[in-house]
Amino acid sequence: MVDKNPRQLLEGLGLPGRDFTELPSSSKRFPDGVRYRVEIPSTEGPACLAAALEEAARLGVPVRRISQGSGVFLLTDDEIDEMADLASEAGVEVSLFARPAAGWGTSAAARAPAGGVFAASAHGQDQVRACLDDALRAAEHGIRSVLISDIGVLSVFGQLRARGDLPPDMQAKVSVMLPVANAATARVLEDLGADTLNLVTDLTLGEIAAIRSTVDIPLDVYVESPDNIGGFLRHHELPELIEVAAPVYVKFGLRNAPDVYPSGTHLDATTVALTRERVRRARLGLDLLQRSGNTEKTSDPGAAGLAVPVNPSPR
Repeated sequence: MVDKNPRQLLEGLGLPGRDFTELPSSSKRFPDGVRYRVEIPSTEGPACLAAALEEAARLGVPVRRISQGSGVFLLTDDEIDEMADLASEAGVEVSLFARPAAGWGTSAAARAPAGGVFAASAHGQDQVRACLDDALRAAEHGIRSVLISDIGVLSVFGQLRARGDLPPDMQAKVSVMLPVANAATARVLEDLGADTLNLVTDLTLGEIAAIRSTVDIPLDVYVESPDNIGGFLRHHELPELIEVAAPVYVKFGLRNAPDVYPSGTHLDATTVALTRERVRRARLGLDLLQRSGNTEKTSDPGAAGLAVPVNPSPR
């Protein structure tokens, strides 16, 4: 019987045989040649987006992407249009969540003690259809990026974009709720049509480097993560994170913050305050980055590769 070494077998498939112990510098870049961009997550509607842009201007934070978690279906047409207009004028990407998911429906498994793994999945084909409806509606309003948390939804999205049912410049941003914890998974999701991958929040720099060696698309990495996905503050790793993960969206979530999903106008005072603090956290992270000796530029507004909203087609 021929000995089969798992590490050699993985390497034969073009995958790392192990996580990296020595941290390599990534030579990959965004289309404009930069290594990192700043993302502010949980920007739940036009009031939060306006606050994020205002605070970013006040603190000098180059926010280039905002993402939302409550879902397209929880925004009115006018609210989507307002977000698209604000972001388009600022040259900022807007990524809205294609919802719903099992945790928001009637799934008993999602509420079971071990059910967290199911919570972000599309529960039945009706939820797949609902997620697709969110993506199509976002596209009609000029939005060019949606978050996806189900592998089947991602596959359908990629196929429909390829055949022209979705705009060719529409991007699929894999949510942190669809766990990307290794290079093999990252490759599968890239092959299915993902344009950017949100990694599990507790990966070491070596584990992140192994994923980066395997895929070319940008990685999204929480520098600070909300409590319900770890509650980690990794600001002091920011210089090394950019070094190994480029091109990377550095995400500034917020620890010790209430879980506001699904959000709405009844929570505007809270969500706006949280958004402002996330931008402040980003300023603190960038200050630390500068103190480390890294003074490199990030992307200009509207740079290539940013899914900035476009003028919607007439309805």
